[in-house]
Amino acid sequence: MMCAVRVLPLFALLVVCAPAGSDEFDPNWPDAWFQPMQTASEIGITRFSQSPVLEGQGLPAVRDRLPVDPPVVVPLGEIGRYGGTARITRDEWLTFPNVESPLTISADMRTFLPNLVESWEVSHQGRRITLRLREGIRWSDGVPLTSDDFLFVFNDLWLNEEASPVTSRMAQGGRAVKVSDREFYYEYAEPKPIVVNWLAQYGNFLIAPKHHYQQFHPAYVNREVLNQKISDLGFMSWMAFIGAARGQQIEESADAPTLDAHRLVRRTPTAAYYERNPYYFKVDPRGNQLPYIDAVVSRVIDNKEVIAAMSSSGQLDFSAYELKTQDIPLLKLGERTGKIRVLIWNRLHSSDVVIQMNYNHPNERLASLFLDRRFREALSISINREEMNKIIYFGHGTPRQVTAHPTSAMFEPEFATAYTEYDPERARTLLDEIGLIDADGDGLREFPDGSQLVITLEFIDWETPKAITLELVTMYWQEVGVDLRLKIVDRSLQSARAQANQMDMTVWHADRDTDILLPVYPVWFAPVYTNWDNIMWNDWARWYLTNGRLGKRPPPQFRQLQQWVDEMASTTDEARRIEVGKNLLRSNAENLWTIGTVGLAPQPVVVSSRLRGIPEQGIWGWDNRWTLSYHPATWYFAPE
Repeated sequence: MMCAVRVLPLFALLVVCAPAGSDEFDPNWPDAWFQPMQTASEIGITRFSQSPVLEGQGLPAVRDRLPVDPPVVVPLGEIGRYGGTARITRDEWLTFPNVESPLTISADMRTFLPNLVESWEVSHQGRRITLRLREGIRWSDGVPLTSDDFLFVFNDLWLNEEASPVTSRMAQGGRAVKVSDREFYYEYAEPKPIVVNWLAQYGNFLIAPKHHYQQFHPAYVNREVLNQKISDLGFMSWMAFIGAARGQQIEESADAPTLDAHRLVRRTPTAAYYERNPYYFKVDPRGNQLPYIDAVVSRVIDNKEVIAAMSSSGQLDFSAYELKTQDIPLLKLGERTGKIRVLIWNRLHSSDVVIQMNYNHPNERLASLFLDRRFREALSISINREEMNKIIYFGHGTPRQVTAHPTSAMFEPEFATAYTEYDPERARTLLDEIGLIDADGDGLREFPDGSQLVITLEFIDWETPKAITLELVTMYWQEVGVDLRLKIVDRSLQSARAQANQMDMTVWHADRDTDILLPVYPVWFAPVYTNWDNIMWNDWARWYLTNGRLGKRPPPQFRQLQQWVDEMASTTDEARRIEVGKNLLRSNAENLWTIGTVGLAPQPVVVSSRLRGIPEQGIWGWDNRWTLSYHPATWYFAPE
């Protein structure tokens, strides 16, 4: 039996067992990936080993660098071996070594498990979340991890108006309080039990080594001295410096200690170099300190075609982030050399392309058209998703709308299939009813007064196959008389135009659709978010986010969506959270606030033929931090 510790909204621990051969997950995954990590004492480990590369470096004994009772990670397959340098691209640093957070995410994408903390507790009313750290975890420079490292981020950065003019959602209405070096709590004026989700998924953003960063903070350094120091470093403000340093964007980032398996030791404009963290806190079942791989070189390669070519020719040891489904034939050709293996995982994205209309468009005629449900239905049913699936995904995707991932407790199959049938004749009838007619006989429709109807869709062609998808959408819509024009932009222009409310339409991919992030960021289902990747309801979202100071109050139907979001975030009743979440998903299915295309699609993952410990099947996406649940610290190189 496969057993996992399920953390319920009431936040008691309940053991839930499922058959090891469940269709949802690869049966070859270790049962331990669904459970809290055992500790060395529970397994009976009394001796510990380290990588030979650490010998002779003048470090304390490995036992003295580990926690009092280290957590044990069970690798996939056999115990690994030390050594080797992994070659990856810059963006793969997000996915290859991964990060350490207070909690972690089980392989089932439904369960949160202890990681840096040994335990946590949420009060009955959901206003206080108390955490207790494992004893003896240290930063990569040997300094102990303490509650102060969490309080520094929450109180000194997030609640500091100079550093954060707009308070982080997690910090709003809250405070962080130290109980002891190993125990602290977050407390809120209103219930906020979904902080647990943040602790698991965004948790690495919640921690910073105070002993390092306090030397760049005005609460701990004389302001004049600090200003001079920051100026000497080439920055305009201490906030900008800390942000760049924490984001590993500058050479000085190498000075900051880490809790991750590898530490940055050198940063150049073209590459980042990492070495194993001698104080990393996890071991394998034989007491070997992880990670197995000694070093990582991460190179800046901006051209996606070059990345695909390098991946296929064995010049990278792990590559997936910048690869697309269309790359699979090229990659499979490269597999014949014996230098690489091409694994096919599945993206967790509910839809690889989420078509968004600007309901707050400054052009009132366009806004009114977008808000006409008949128009949205016509656009949706004029998309031939089955054909799209064959052309782009070799028939291995799933035609569907934007909704929850199938692993979610909120998932309902009918939400995914709503208005996905291909029916161009009905689409034409709906457009006729609206009054959009071909006044000049060119095959494209005009507004009822005969003026031109042209819709421009601006987008970034990144991660999922957006460009080829939109080429097909353009063709399908033109067949029913809707003139869509495509415009690829870079991220800076996308961000500026999206947040200035200047776009007609845009697209992104529908992550944040699992029980990990959907309750925290239901960005596709309610006007509670505005950013470069979401343009649907800027004015209504700003009204919500600023408590009415900015933006416009939404109409009652959209205000109800916001209220459901608030209830989903605050209730400690799991059944009610699921019910409210389904209300949001049902509203999207019935009203088509977004239009989905094809989701749950194949994701190529290319690995060196020597790299071991990586599952043949996996679920790929932001919600589960790509590889987090598959324990990259246990990946290793087989002998040549």
